[in-house]
Amino acid sequence: MESKNENVKVPLISKIAYGFGDVGCNFSWMFVSNFLMIFYTDVFGISMAAVSALMLFSRFWDAINDPIVGGLTDKTKTKWGRYRPWLLIAAPITAVLLIMTFWAHPDWSDRSKVIYMVITYCLLVLGYTCVNIPYGTLCGAMTQDIDERAKINTSRSVSAMVAIGIINIITVPLIGKLGSQSAKTGYLLVAIIYGCIFAACHFFCFAKTKEQVIMPEKDKISIKVQLRAVMQNRPYILALIGQVLFGFTLYGRNADVLYYFTYVEGNASYYTTYSMCIIIPSIIGAACFQPVFRKLNNKGRTASIFALFTGISMLCMFFFNVKETSAAFYTLAGITQFFFSGFNTAIYAIIPDCVEYGEWKTGLRNDGFQYAFVSLGNKIGMAIGTALLAALLGKYGYVANQVQNPAVLSIMRHSFTTIPGVLWIVTAIVLFFYRLNKKRYNEIVEDLKKQDKINPRY
Repeated sequence: MESKNENVKVPLISKIAYGFGDVGCNFSWMFVSNFLMIFYTDVFGISMAAVSALMLFSRFWDAINDPIVGGLTDKTKTKWGRYRPWLLIAAPITAVLLIMTFWAHPDWSDRSKVIYMVITYCLLVLGYTCVNIPYGTLCGAMTQDIDERAKINTSRSVSAMVAIGIINIITVPLIGKLGSQSAKTGYLLVAIIYGCIFAACHFFCFAKTKEQVIMPEKDKISIKVQLRAVMQNRPYILALIGQVLFGFTLYGRNADVLYYFTYVEGNASYYTTYSMCIIIPSIIGAACFQPVFRKLNNKGRTASIFALFTGISMLCMFFFNVKETSAAFYTLAGITQFFFSGFNTAIYAIIPDCVEYGEWKTGLRNDGFQYAFVSLGNKIGMAIGTALLAALLGKYGYVANQVQNPAVLSIMRHSFTTIPGVLWIVTAIVLFFYRLNKKRYNEIVEDLKKQDKINPRY
């Protein structure tokens, strides 16, 4: 195979294209995480208990398909590379599955609703896995230069924050506009629009990125051997724990956010105002990852600092609300999002570096397999967070489209502020112990190059 420059400087268009991949991911997955639960309960007419059970069941499904997809991406061999072809093929299929997931049938029997929900959601999760795992792994295949990877992930995070801001601002009004006669029509038409954006963004990412890092030919390696190698990779284990906490905190809160504004604050339109207040801090926070990383030279410590201040800001939000102290509430919301965006950039920038450490430590390089477990950890956190929220709301008497009792309102309020605030501080403590700094990483890469000269990969 032709030799490639593994420390290549990635062209600006490729960084932008990679960022657009996460724009597509968010037009799918953030739409799902923010709106699917309330769509199921308030539009489709599915019980909280059924939704909670689905969230937990789907993680068993993830536990099967995530490592399989990760292993398959590592074994893929085409003229376009290992990871990019997955974007081309899986993205349009996943777009169709997104549309099917938001196709409500409130007149069906309860049993039929639940069966349809389980099938479409599990297929959607599989489709998203087939896109997101190769997309996430692609960063490490574009270059081994630690600074270039930081820039790529900054582009990814800034793009993601812009996408999330747009989604949060326009989705509620768009559903209302397109579904003026019926909420189910509004959700379906928005899903069609977002599905098309999802596919288009990944086509662009496929077309303008290039895999430069030479990957060793893959022999058949058992899952047991790969797991043993993963367990020896301490930086990766810390990143994985961080991803589980990240998924629990982020997606549990995201599932709650529309409930919070609809029932606690009393008006879903506040969600649009809230989203407008956090979009600029999101972009600035994501862009601030690089200067903080340059100062600390440690991505884990950088993530730890951003997580700590995210938690503190979120805890402070408990003492304010939109109706009585709107200026303080929205200011704290912006500060919280600023620090969250910096963390979001840092946590994903860690993973490619852990791959090199793992190869140096164990002699085994399994990019897709490792990213699959990161994805699985994130989804496990998401499942626990959303399932626990649904279970608690159901237990304490949530009734769709009605005035809620004080216990339900209290759960919604704490799920938006204090609970995620405490968990962000826990995340900061975990990532503080991440030791793989820039100097050590560069030494590892040089050592791998020396080993490669002695024992060529091809």
